Amino acid sequence: MHNPEAEEREKQSSSAVLTEQSLSSSPELQMAAAASATDGVAAAALRLVLQRVKQAAERSGRGSDRVRVVAVSKTKPVPVLRQVYDAGHRCFGENYVQELVDKVPQLPEDIEWHFIGNLQSNKVKPLLTGVPNLAMVETVDDEKIANHLNRAIGNIGRKPLKVLVQVNTSGEESKFGVEPGSVVELAKHVSMNCPNLEFCGLMTIGMPDYTSTPENFKTLASCRSEVCKALGISEEHCELSMGMSGDFELAIEMGSTNVRIGSTIFGAREYPKK
Repeated sequence: MHNPEAEEREKQSSSAVLTEQSLSSSPELQMAAAASATDGVAAAALRLVLQRVKQAAERSGRGSDRVRVVAVSKTKPVPVLRQVYDAGHRCFGENYVQELVDKVPQLPEDIEWHFIGNLQSNKVKPLLTGVPNLAMVETVDDEKIANHLNRAIGNIGRKPLKVLVQVNTSGEESKFGVEPGSVVELAKHVSMNCPNLEFCGLMTIGMPDYTSTPENFKTLASCRSEVCKALGISEEHCELSMGMSGDFELAIEMGSTNVRIGSTIFGAREYPKK
């Protein structure tokens, strides 16, 4: 199942991978574009994105090494992912279990895969067994899926899996995620009752209307404060995964440590015609 609002946001921001505006915004971006002239389109776009991330991180008083870029590659063929990998990127995200499981054997083992789609209980085992280099599941949104992951990891005998708790900050019925008022309870459950999971922070998908985005991000930051207080951990040890192609710079400026960027790197998604 995919999220139509999130899809629309990606489409809105993918009209041009290398827009005239992005190229003219700074000398650093122009240099990045020139340096990657011999690369493929996706690799060149990645370099521009990393420059924009660096600048946004600096505006927020952080180094770019404090912000992880997840290259969201759903619907994209393996050769295009390989192009981005060959440009030096190692962190990729997928939304669908079967698509991820199909891609993993065709790509290098040192990729850090993030699962960023809605995860159903019956897909937990195929995900864990099919993706030995799964680095994180960003979409734990209830105790049931946390328990399934915890049990399955115990049965497989792999190291604890990093997870984020997904929060529905916009209140939209079409979106997955725990309500903000229930975040602390779920974070406690993962931390205290799921020894095979490592609670790492919170994740949200903003609204397609960008004017509402800052409020969504503020809500997630507030949830982090409550969770950290309840768990007795510092905010530095609680990640915020927020920001996509259309708003990742704003997200970084508002504290995001993990941005999920698809169409700005890979171009518009291409779904098979039904």
